[in-house]
Amino acid sequence: MFMTKRIGIITAGSDAPGVNAAIRGFGRAITNTYNFDLVGFKDGFLGLVENRAFDLSDSALSGILTLGGTILGTSIQLPAAMPKGDQILDLTNQAVETYRKQKLDALVCICDRATQEAAYQLSLAGLNIITMPKAADNDIPCTDKCIGFDSAREIATQAIDRLHTTANATHRIMIVELLGNSSGWLTLGAGLASGADVILIPELPYDMDIVVDAINNRRKRGRNFSLIVVAERARSRELVDFMETSARLRAAREGDQARELERLENKYSGQTMLLARRLEESTGLDSQITILGSLVRGGTPTAADRLLGTQLAEWSAKMAAEGQFGRMACRQDGVMSSVPLESIAGKGKPIPSDHGWLRSALQVGATLGVAEIA
Repeated sequence: MFMTKRIGIITAGSDAPGVNAAIRGFGRAITNTYNFDLVGFKDGFLGLVENRAFDLSDSALSGILTLGGTILGTSIQLPAAMPKGDQILDLTNQAVETYRKQKLDALVCICDRATQEAAYQLSLAGLNIITMPKAADNDIPCTDKCIGFDSAREIATQAIDRLHTTANATHRIMIVELLGNSSGWLTLGAGLASGADVILIPELPYDMDIVVDAINNRRKRGRNFSLIVVAERARSRELVDFMETSARLRAAREGDQARELERLENKYSGQTMLLARRLEESTGLDSQITILGSLVRGGTPTAADRLLGTQLAEWSAKMAAEGQFGRMACRQDGVMSSVPLESIAGKGKPIPSDHGWLRSALQVGATLGVAEIA
C-alpha cells in the first residue's frame, strides 16, 4: 500500500522578512506538486524537542505571502544546548525521537547562521535535513543573498534617509548602528544606498584618526553635520590590536587563544557609545546614536525577498522529492542550487576586500575608516 510521505518544517533563530513567503512556497509546492503531507513545528528547535507539531494545511498558508515574522514562531534555542531550569542540556536525542514519532521522511529548517549549524548536527544524527538561508544581515555563506536581507537593507536605508535631514538641520554627527555581528553587508549596503559619509564594518577595523579627519574635512567645506553608519561589531584598530595581544598573552599561559579572543569580543561588543564620545571630544560636534537593531527585521517583506523565499522554497521541495538531504538550498550567481551543510556550518560570510560595494563607497567619497583596503 502506498504511503504518503510526511515532511516537517521549522523556522529557527532570528526572524527575517520573507520567511512566511518561504513557508507558503514550500507548503504549496510540496503538497500540490509532490503530494507530501506537511507538518509544522512551533517555535523552532524548541518545538521540535517538545513535539509541538501540527498539520500545516493549505488554508493556513493562505494570505501569509506579505506578512513579516513567521507563522510558525521561532526561537534561538539549539537542540544540543537547550535551557531547562538552571541547566543547559543536550536534547538532541529528544529532537530525533520527535522526528521518529511523527514518522517524518525529512525536516526542512529555515535557519539563520547559528541554527544552520544546529541543523547540520541533526543531519549527522541521522535525520534527513534540508535548510534554507535567512539572515537580515546576510551572513550565511555560499548563497548570493539570504531571505530578509533585501527588506532589512531597504528599511535601514529609509531610516537613514530620514536621519540625514535631521542631522543637517541640527548640525550633528548622526550615528546609526545596524545589525552586523560578523559581517558588514547590511551596513555597507544601506550606507552606500543612503549616501553615508562614514561606513564602519567588522571586516575593516577603523582608525579613529581617519574618521575624525573625514568629519573635520567636511566642516572645512561648510558641512557642519555628518552621517555615520556602523555595524554593531565594528571595532577600532586600536581595540582589535589590544584584544589580539591579550588573547596571545593568555594563550601563552592557558593554551586557548581562540576562546580568549571570543571572550574579549563579547566583552567589547558595544563600541558605538565609545565612538560617539570620542568623536564629540575630537570634533566639538554633538553626536546622536540611533540603534535600529531588530527594527530592520520587521514589517512587510520586499518583492525581492518574497521572490527569493518562494524560489528557495520551491527548490527545497524539489530537493526533498529527489532525496537530496544534508544540504542547504541556495542561489548562486542567480541560479538555484544547493550546497552541503558541512560547507556552511559554523562559517561566516565576510565581505571580500575586492567587492564592488567597497570600491563604489570609496569612489563616491565615503570614508571606511582605513587608509587602504588590503
